[in-house]
Amino acid sequence: MTVSWTPHRFTGGLLALDTANTVVLRGDPEKTFDRFKDLAEIARFADAASVSRAAELGGRRLQAPFPDKIAPVVLAIRETTDRLFRRAVSKGAVTTGDLPGFLKACAEGLADSRTEIGARGRPFGDPATPIAFEAALAVSALSLLQADTVARLRICPNCTWLFLDRSRNSSRRWCDMAVCGNRQKASRHYRRRTAARGTANV
Repeated sequence: MTVSWTPHRFTGGLLALDTANTVVLRGDPEKTFDRFKDLAEIARFADAASVSRAAELGGRRLQAPFPDKIAPVVLAIRETTDRLFRRAVSKGAVTTGDLPGFLKACAEGLADSRTEIGARGRPFGDPATPIAFEAALAVSALSLLQADTVARLRICPNCTWLFLDRSRNSSRRWCDMAVCGNRQKASRHYRRRTAARGTANV
């Protein structure tokens, strides 16, 4: 299957984190941008995520036929998820004051859903039928509240994206070694070579 929406890297580890990461370079006012500024990207993202997050979704496809209609809920879940779990990484625990807004956003994502989730082998329900993107996003976001999951959340020091560290010894540093890890390695190598040339010319 060909996915037409490709600019985003699905490196967060879960649908909710990938969605939080659709705001690129948070905290840098000169470089940050929102991939969902064009609301049509929500539908394209859902199509791409159906493939990239197939294991998490149990093979169930995401559906977002009216992105402009669901955008307020999707963006509310995205922003409250990012705020809650970014603070959880820095503090080592969830801040209860951030929970009401997060839970309200997730509840709104589930309000119109009529599906069953959590069955063995069918975490997001019947894989034969699509699920609304906002409902699946809410379920994914709520799953982050598990204590063992919170303990494995990280912020990439290169791009500032949230990601889930599933490494055996919980030592993963980069959201994507092939991209962010290599960029940092190349940057360090360049600085060392520049410093070495400067010393040689003294």
